[in-house]
Amino acid sequence: MQSYTIGQAARLLGVSPDTARRWADAGRVATHRDESGRRVIDGRSLAAFSVEIAQDGDEDVSYTTARNAFPGIVTAIRLGDIAAQVTIQAGPHRLVSLLTREAVEELGLEVGMQATARVKSTSVHIDRT
Repeated sequence: MQSYTIGQAARLLGVSPDTARRWADAGRVATHRDESGRRVIDGRSLAAFSVEIAQDGDEDVSYTTARNAFPGIVTAIRLGDIAAQVTIQAGPHRLVSLLTREAVEELGLEVGMQATARVKSTSVHIDRT
């Protein structure tokens, strides 16, 4: 079973190491010491905890069939005459969306504002790291 350090868990959860450490200190996620003496989180425990905190998310989220939501910050907008490219940094994830210029303007998107990228796909690829 793979275990994760507090720092690795923080990156996977999209939070700071201090937040992950506070969650562990509060007993929200179980840790144990590895052979080097570092606090680590069992992979199964981390997976269950990530589902738990995702369900504890914002109650003001709109209803949608797109289940994969990535809240983040707009880091770049490239406007063309008709199309636009919007980049969102959501924790460790960089998402790039191509949409109409009109949609960007209607949403009032600007660099630095919060936005949520929602992904719905019939094909998802998974790589083992």
